[in-house]
Amino acid sequence: MTHPTLDQIAAELQGYDPQSLSADAVTAFLARLARPLPDHETVAVPDALDRVLATDVISPIDVPPHDNAAMDGYALRGAALAATGETVLRVVGTCYAGDARWTQPVPDDACVRIMTGAVMPEGLDTVAPVEFVRAAGDATVAIPAGVVRPGDNRRLRGEDLMAGRAALHAGTRLTPAALGLIASLGIARVNVVRRLRVAYFSTGDEVLSLGEPLREGAIYDSNRYTITGLLRRLGVEVVDLGVVRDDPAALEAALRDAAQRADAVITSGGVSMGEADHTKAMMRRLGDVVFWRIAMRPGRPMAVGRLRDDGSGRAPILFGLPGNPVAVMVTFLVFVRPALLRMMGLRETEPLRLRAHSTEAIRKKPGRTEYQRGIVTRTADGTLQVRTTGQQGSGVLRSMVEANALIVLGHDQGSVAPGDAVDVLLFDSVM
Repeated sequence: MTHPTLDQIAAELQGYDPQSLSADAVTAFLARLARPLPDHETVAVPDALDRVLATDVISPIDVPPHDNAAMDGYALRGAALAATGETVLRVVGTCYAGDARWTQPVPDDACVRIMTGAVMPEGLDTVAPVEFVRAAGDATVAIPAGVVRPGDNRRLRGEDLMAGRAALHAGTRLTPAALGLIASLGIARVNVVRRLRVAYFSTGDEVLSLGEPLREGAIYDSNRYTITGLLRRLGVEVVDLGVVRDDPAALEAALRDAAQRADAVITSGGVSMGEADHTKAMMRRLGDVVFWRIAMRPGRPMAVGRLRDDGSGRAPILFGLPGNPVAVMVTFLVFVRPALLRMMGLRETEPLRLRAHSTEAIRKKPGRTEYQRGIVTRTADGTLQVRTTGQQGSGVLRSMVEANALIVLGHDQGSVAPGDAVDVLLFDSVM
């Protein structure tokens, strides 16, 4: 597969400036960089949960396969219903769900007792619900005028799906409901996009793995576990490469290993302007990589590109994220996650945003996008409101635990007054 270079992508974006890039420009850039995997596989329906359809699912049958009753009642001809008074009909039999079609002729002055899902007898087009009907003698029922209209409570053949039509489209994530729909068509196996493989490692001499003794000036690696957890929630195959020291040889080995094993590579740390250049230098050496300064808070520094093809045909996308715990999670949720979903073949990749009223004032200067940690609640009248978690430092990981959403303050937006409506990105929709 031929991939566009970063220069080619940049040329498509008006006003592109890697040293002053808006959040929207990053999203537009990554939409061009990340492309769906071309590899497909066929899996059994029970194993297809959360996989992404590679091709449309075409219905081989009409659903329902015949006209049937939408509820328990009496099947009749709609034309027989009286405009006033009552319609009195003889009951000539009963149709049960699962039985073969009723084959006996039904006179105009008669009806058939019918159960939900049963095949409608020939010539009958209406079902009077049992609760609207009263007994009017031996094997006779009366239906008051106006309680049912001709054609009511009948499901038509092919009403849900017609044979030969697409039941589900390529790019759909297979939910439990989608699996049930596929099974209802008698289809046992589906064609899905191969699982995405994503490699991750943290960088830094100060970063410790769990189990290592804490030493002065060092910190335990939290990014490895938050990013790995976020990746597992996506359903990708995770290649965990641990912590890599700020050493050219170690970084080269890790990047080459990741490139051979994964479709996308994520790192955290080593991409800020003030940090040692080992990570950035090795990324430049092994790939087509650009280092951005994004007009956002938190998460300004970010590296993006592709590691060069080693001859195997693989050229994985590289995401170099900042090292601060909150910044790495925000940049993953806002930028990396949608790009990975696109690689997985999903049609809809952008997270759902809702509107909520701020309960407090929030200071903000136009010229950058801010993602503040927020707590969204519902008022007694059903409207959404949001407040911040307080301190918004990019290293305050506890704030991400307390929050249930990000408050998204747009690039051109100014300060927020109490009661103003703001965009919120609920965590339940992304992690």
